[in-house]
Amino acid sequence: MNLKLTFLLLPFALMVTVPQAQQSRSRVGFVDVQAAVKAMPNSAAYLKLNTNVTADLAARTKSLQALAAKAAASRKAADQQALVKAQQTFRTTQNGYQSRLNTAFAPLATKLNATVAKVAKTSGFTVVLDQNIAAKTGLVVYANTQTTDLTPAVIKALK
Repeated sequence: MNLKLTFLLLPFALMVTVPQAQQSRSRVGFVDVQAAVKAMPNSAAYLKLNTNVTADLAARTKSLQALAAKAAASRKAADQQALVKAQQTFRTTQNGYQSRLNTAFAPLATKLNATVAKVAKTSGFTVVLDQNIAAKTGLVVYANTQTTDLTPAVIKALK
């Protein structure tokens, strides 16, 4: 008898709980982190460092490419050794720059992450992605930016 009652009440219980399950929707939002960092107070030192690092690494990459072309064309052992040494120097320099950038960005990241979380919660978003990373990696194929872009609200909250 108890088993029959359970089978009779089970469909009713499912019908009652399904609407609540459908109401809890996840919302995904996007933030242009670069634009938000540019708008942050006290970000000038980080932005200047980032610009200088980018320019220096671009120049080093260009000279490294020229050295690689020369080594490939000549096939001399000295040119190959010079290329290997230049590649090692480039990696060391790049790692040093990354460390400096991480150190300079840490206080900004703390404030930015807290602000993004606050804006996302108050706006009803459950996940927020970096707009540029999502676009570059192909993680997101389509997003309606009118309803998912939190950048203006984050910038307003940062100021």
